[in-house]
Amino acid sequence: MRNPTSFLHDEYQDLVNKELEWRLRVLQGPSTPWCMVDGKKVLMFCSNNYLGLSNHSKLKEAAIEAVKTHGAGSGSVRPIAGNMDIHVELEKRLARFKHADASLVYQTGFAANAGLIPQLVGEGDLIISDELNHGSIIDGVRLSRGERAVYKHADTEDLGRVLNEAERHSPAYRRILVITDGVFSMDGDIAPLDRIAPLCSEHGAMVYVDDAHGEGVLGEGGRGIVSHFKLGRDKVQVEMGTFSKAFGVVGGHVSGSQDLVNFAYNKSRTWLLSGSAPPAVAAACLAAVDVLETEPQHVQRLWENTRYFKKAMKDIGFDIGNSETPITPVMVGESAVAKKLSSRLYEEGVFALPIVYPMVALKKARIRTIMNAALTKEDLDFAIGAFTKIGKELDII
Repeated sequence: MRNPTSFLHDEYQDLVNKELEWRLRVLQGPSTPWCMVDGKKVLMFCSNNYLGLSNHSKLKEAAIEAVKTHGAGSGSVRPIAGNMDIHVELEKRLARFKHADASLVYQTGFAANAGLIPQLVGEGDLIISDELNHGSIIDGVRLSRGERAVYKHADTEDLGRVLNEAERHSPAYRRILVITDGVFSMDGDIAPLDRIAPLCSEHGAMVYVDDAHGEGVLGEGGRGIVSHFKLGRDKVQVEMGTFSKAFGVVGGHVSGSQDLVNFAYNKSRTWLLSGSAPPAVAAACLAAVDVLETEPQHVQRLWENTRYFKKAMKDIGFDIGNSETPITPVMVGESAVAKKLSSRLYEEGVFALPIVYPMVALKKARIRTIMNAALTKEDLDFAIGAFTKIGKELDII
């Protein structure tokens, strides 16, 4: 008799044979500049914890206090009995921080994209997506019943072409949604939202930006890409983000008009049918907003470290692509070389993972490094020294 689950082993083994599987390492303790990974003390160089807030004392204290006052969990989804005062307070504070009319917190950023995109557009509508958008956007688009179009990466001329073609469509589309990452997570470049937004406005299209990697990094005090380009909510209708990166916790959110939020929490099944964030998580997110508002030095140090590291790596001779943000890819080309570089860095005490096909195109393998505000200049010099040694050893530089 045929084993109905044999494909699970076979497909995983195929990934192993092609050296495409993820080999999970274990972080033993908090995400700090120097941490224990698989029993070895290493310098953390690939975490999304941009500002080092995941181990900030204010966030930890807020989480502990919330457990004492609100318990370990809410006991329900928010539409029924899990809508706690701490969730409502977080959304009010986040909206104020974002200079938006309203915000809505989701369980994860992926849940926000998967739950909201398919509701914003459906039959008779069109979604236009950047070709390098994140997988959560792609899955959200796939769940929609709307027609789909793709424009060349960050190419507003090509976007204009697609929008012009849409205008000639008969019958006319009910709605058009243009969606883009704010910061592209593999290359570290920034979407030209300052050109995308007015172009969409000319064509009556909505703009949805996934700013997961821009929050805490770009804009006034880390308020993100909409702030970075000084755009109004009339130009960018949906700003989606996450608490799991620069905010140092976990969860997703959207910000915009009150109409957007009312629509979202009545329509998004990922929000309606998932348990609400535990009180400790909501409290830690609130504390993260407080830190961003009152401790500007974290964003400042992040950019100081970013500039220092990028300059050093360029001067040494590494190819760091077109990054404009703390995401700095160290391009090596071949997947095998990227894996060897990562392995040798770990041996030398630097934890930085390879990004290989199919996550990126063939011959575009790299080590993706991510700067952290908590890193010292000594830490950066240690990492630069390791990259230099191994880069020469592997004939990368």
